[in-house]
Amino acid sequence: MKQPKLRNVEKYQPHYRLNKFPSEFHINLGREIVYHLAARGTPRLLGEDWEEIFARLIGATWQPSNVGLDDVVYQQCAWGAKTVKNAHPAKTKRVRLISGRNSPAYSFGDKEIKGVDPDQLGEKVLSIWNSRVADVRKKFTHVRTVVLIKADDLLELAVFETDTSLYRPENYKWSWNDEDNLEGYEVRPDKVEIHKFTWQPHGSQFTIIEEVPADRLAIKIKKPPVLDKDAVLKTLKFDESWVEIIE
Repeated sequence: MKQPKLRNVEKYQPHYRLNKFPSEFHINLGREIVYHLAARGTPRLLGEDWEEIFARLIGATWQPSNVGLDDVVYQQCAWGAKTVKNAHPAKTKRVRLISGRNSPAYSFGDKEIKGVDPDQLGEKVLSIWNSRVADVRKKFTHVRTVVLIKADDLLELAVFETDTSLYRPENYKWSWNDEDNLEGYEVRPDKVEIHKFTWQPHGSQFTIIEEVPADRLAIKIKKPPVLDKDAVLKTLKFDESWVEIIE
């Protein structure tokens, strides 16, 4: 039977379409990174740095959260922001995103992990993730993850977004690897199994493996000179009276 055509009932449109970043986003991103390198002097950019930078780039609010799924907010849109190191950001096809600590011991009271059926354990690990996502989706119409893939020197970068998803447990099978970590594989209609998740019993770290979309943004940046500390202080007209010992 032919499927009926339905009206789109979604009333709130996202800030912009997925991976179609606002105008001048690439220039403004380059500007942020150039300033970051010039001011800091080392190519060290942490997750919170990226959250704050991304919020400025899209005119959103930066509000770090415990769950890491809604660190950046614009009206009814929320983003979790992740950074990943890679030698060739523009060429990489898959990235591993550390996505929180999913502890069956804490969430379900499980005391034993060894010998547990891997599919049952994997379902519990996924259910913890799904519960977090569902809670955030109650507050926001659109929830995304924005990923910055960065070279060690920060001079090559790639950025992409993905919808922050709920995962149906029946679409995945789980097994233990040689390092005693639990791995989840997506079973696709063509029977191909794709590694999608890794869960580490020690620390309960949960990792999601994402495909980098073809429409990701990739840029190269010219290395800036480092700002001279004394020159900056002179420009600010720094005076020793600015520093006071507290009794």
